[in-house]
Formats: sequence, C-alpha cells, structure tokens
Amino acid sequence: MDELIYGLSDSAKAFIIILFTDIFVGFHSPHGWEVILEEISRHLGIPASHNFIFLFIATFPVILDSVIKYWIFRYLNRVSPSAVATYRNMNE
Repeated sequence: MDELIYGLSDSAKAFIIILFTDIFVGFHSPHGWEVILEEISRHLGIPASHNFIFLFIATFPVILDSVIKYWIFRYLNRVSPSAVATYRNMNE
C-alpha cells in the first residue's frame, strides 16, 4: 500500500486528499452522513435518533477535518513538501 501511495505524483496525492476531505467533510455531505448513520443504526437494530445524528454531523466532520489538516501539515510536509504545496494551490 505504501508503494502505491508513494508512487503517485504529488498532484495525484493532493487530488486524493481533496477528494477524501470533500466527500467526508465537505459542505455538501451532511445528507450523506445522515444516510450512513441511519443505515448503520438500522443494521444494528437500533432506532435512529435524529438528535444524535445531527449532533454527530455537526461535530465529527469538523474533528475529522482538523485531524486530516494536522496530518497534512505535520506528516505529509516531511514526506512530500511538494504535495502539500500542490494541495494548497488546488484548495485555493
């Protein structure tokens, strides 16, 4: 897995990071999170609590976004500084 990721170009790495964060953390994803959480609760046989779902949607993506940005600027900056520069340019 490491060889696959490290073998990608810096632009591809930045694109994957942006794609992942937009899918799971982006502004257009609250409905997706709601569907996923309702399906998980249905699968586990637990009644879906809309208050919990809305609280989860309001907090978890923000925490996830913070962790991803910390990882980008802490770990990825050491491994591939040009990928971080490309990420910054693509994100603007």
